[in-house]
Amino acid sequence: MKKIYEGKTKDVFELENGNVLLKFKDDCTGKDGVFDPGENSVGLTIEGIGKANLRTSVYYFDLLKEAGIKTHYVSADVDEATMEVLPATVFGHGLEVICRLVATGSFIRRYGEYIEDGTPLEGGYVECTFKNDEKGDPLVTGEGLAALGVMSPDMFESMKEQTLKITKIVADDLKTLGLDLWDIKFEFGYNNGEVILIDEIASGNMRVYKDGTIVDPVELTKIILDR
Repeated sequence: MKKIYEGKTKDVFELENGNVLLKFKDDCTGKDGVFDPGENSVGLTIEGIGKANLRTSVYYFDLLKEAGIKTHYVSADVDEATMEVLPATVFGHGLEVICRLVATGSFIRRYGEYIEDGTPLEGGYVECTFKNDEKGDPLVTGEGLAALGVMSPDMFESMKEQTLKITKIVADDLKTLGLDLWDIKFEFGYNNGEVILIDEIASGNMRVYKDGTIVDPVELTKIILDR
């Protein structure tokens, strides 16, 4: 297999059948050894979290399939910590899409003079950032993405609509476990001109609280998988 990309939490390989293989790692985003999905660099390594994130992703991709939402997911080999996916072109040099149900993290760092940490954001708030570590993953609007030629307004609306639907599915599932989703991060790409969810849906990409206290990503994964 030919490695085509080395990421923070997974490596990407090209398969002979035209699909792509994702190899999940045990690295997590954070700072000073503390997990934080809002950070843009690897902050810690948790043994076994790669396979656990893969299992979690498969669980949620199957939920989305049942709901009629197309993703890049094809199949997975948990023992090898790999997932086969459809090929998809990323937007620009990489775009992250965050759906916030509760104001916290970098949202408060930016807008704390207007809103208190922990304030619900009714209906969900979707924002996008370019993947650029040197510039701190700068925010970009839908209009900005169109002006830069990264995606059309129709593509942006499709991505936003899917983000809200997917977030609700994940939040509703976590609610059955007594957990509250505060925010979640996605990546999208396009395949044959269609905007689809790519990458993963795992504990390292979401903030989840129980009774007002954030749930550690390892503990969150156990709760999701050991239900």
